[in-house]
Amino acid sequence: MNNPRPKAKLSRALGIPLTPKCVKYFEARPYPPGVHGRGRKKDSPYKAQLLEKQRLRAQYNIREAQLRLAFDRARKVEGKTGEALVVDLERRLDALVLRAGFARTIYQARQFVVHRHILVNGRRVDRPSYRLRPGDFISVAEKSRSLLPFQTAAQGGYAPAVSAPYLDVRAEALLARLERLPERREIPVVCDEQQVVEFYSR
Repeated sequence: MNNPRPKAKLSRALGIPLTPKCVKYFEARPYPPGVHGRGRKKDSPYKAQLLEKQRLRAQYNIREAQLRLAFDRARKVEGKTGEALVVDLERRLDALVLRAGFARTIYQARQFVVHRHILVNGRRVDRPSYRLRPGDFISVAEKSRSLLPFQTAAQGGYAPAVSAPYLDVRAEALLARLERLPERREIPVVCDEQQVVEFYSR
């Protein structure tokens, strides 16, 4: 069994619970770790921007280089760069596996993709960063459906508290379709993305 405490510590540092297991640890101590956690002084603008960037990274479980590449793509999109950034990240395969309720956490979703349990339009894709387009289907490989996590998913055991309106999910069939690009207000990510834009625009 994985020890949830490292992620619990990160959750406290970022001010958001990163996994269901972390919720009770975060609620018990909803302040940063360390002896000065309770009395932390007001952050500088730079530290506030850095915190939002780290929050975004943690919620999608991505590396700094991956976030920077996503930001560079978002800058080329017409409209608000911050919103385009979050929409770009939400199109990741591992993120949509999570939103569809096929995995309990973003970490588990990544593992399922890397271990080749997930298909896109009937073909195996083992890159968590793969971006889906409207009309693409996500499904679980036939040989993987007997595994306990996917049986749990088919019974709605991982269904998110708030459904993603941009996904058409058939849990019992372990099938989901990206109907359209998500709108920022629909994406369940806690982040002031404008702060992230300002961080990278320095």
